[in-house]
Amino acid sequence: MIRFVFGLFFFFFINISTAQKKAVAADGKLRIVTAAEQMDLYLPLLKGKSVGIFANQSSVVGKSHLVDTLLKKSIIIKKIFAPEHGFRGTADAGENINNLKDAKTGIQIVSLYGNKSKPSADDLKDIDVLLFDIQDVGVRFYTYISSLQKYIEAAIENNRPLIILDRPDPNGFYVDGPVLDPTFKSFVGMQPVPIVYGMTIGEYAKMLVGEKWLDPSLINNLNIIHAIRDAEKKIDSLINKETRRSVDFSMSDFQLLVIPCKNYTHKSRYALPVKPSPNLPNMQSVYLYPSLCFFEGTQVSLGRGTDKPFQQFGHPAWPTDLYHFVPRSTEGAKNPPLLNQTCYGYDLSKIDPAKEINGHIQLKWLIKAYSLSPSKSDFFLPSGYFNKLAGNDLLMQQIKDGKSEAEIRKSWEPALSNFKTIRKKYLIYPDFQ
Repeated sequence: MIRFVFGLFFFFFINISTAQKKAVAADGKLRIVTAAEQMDLYLPLLKGKSVGIFANQSSVVGKSHLVDTLLKKSIIIKKIFAPEHGFRGTADAGENINNLKDAKTGIQIVSLYGNKSKPSADDLKDIDVLLFDIQDVGVRFYTYISSLQKYIEAAIENNRPLIILDRPDPNGFYVDGPVLDPTFKSFVGMQPVPIVYGMTIGEYAKMLVGEKWLDPSLINNLNIIHAIRDAEKKIDSLINKETRRSVDFSMSDFQLLVIPCKNYTHKSRYALPVKPSPNLPNMQSVYLYPSLCFFEGTQVSLGRGTDKPFQQFGHPAWPTDLYHFVPRSTEGAKNPPLLNQTCYGYDLSKIDPAKEINGHIQLKWLIKAYSLSPSKSDFFLPSGYFNKLAGNDLLMQQIKDGKSEAEIRKSWEPALSNFKTIRKKYLIYPDFQ
């Protein structure tokens, strides 16, 4: 049984950069190895325990789903907790998902999106240890980091150990965008971070704990101890094959453990093996997502309901000599904006992200879209969702006032530089600068 002293909250991560043999890809380059693939580092912590796992279709080990792989290893999985888009990743953005059983395994699935955002005490009553393995894309309004925070808080509230299996951040090679104003906190932005924050899930978890950004009622009752360096020395024996058998895997003095990737740095360009959600079908969409998601708060279509979501944008009222597309009802976009209407606009599916984005969120497409719209008063949705995505109400006003991209960028300081300083404290991997 894994035991804890409730008053103490230790945060460990296993440093494996030099302790294991390097994985080499077919082209001779070092292959990035996700934490989930390094099963010898965490299977001993799961053996004989009842496990709850936060996972979706991106939780893979090679070509197999992590849940299937663990079951074959005789790990007891009691519950699957699912984020936005569901366990199989087919639900629409924002769609409420009911609890059900996985058709393949018969394991109960608990949805943690919509009306319920974190596991309850009843959900965890038969769980010994929690596991988290989700492929994030490193963008503030992508809701998996909000789910991560709620999952960590549930682990603390219910005194359950949590193991995070880290994965690379495909947008982890830059940091950019306005830092969220807490006034605009929502599930698409819970913390004062920029739109692109340049951190993996594991690094972000460290920051949530280290900056005390969790639920204040929990923070006030916890003496958060950063024992990372001591933990590295203590857990190093997990990697040493000669001493592994003598290690006490009960690890009674840890509550949150991050197992990192191997051969990853923040200069890496990691191609996702599985699409992280229905409307991010390829790397082009992943790279363009931070810049184009603003359109979710406007009357403009960004391609949901087509084969190029987050790779094009347009509107029926724009000039008809422009590129055009028609949103249809599809899996993951059952009722997309401007359904069955011909939209005129721009196709970004063929642009070179390295040149066009070049380490920055691009506002030029948003500015262009506003200039093309014949009815400026109707451009932004009345719901105020644009401000939630932006993390402030300033960007909307700047667009309305005709500010240039350079002028808008200046307004992001000094908050952006301050965040970069905070971020540095929690990096597990070598940075891009």
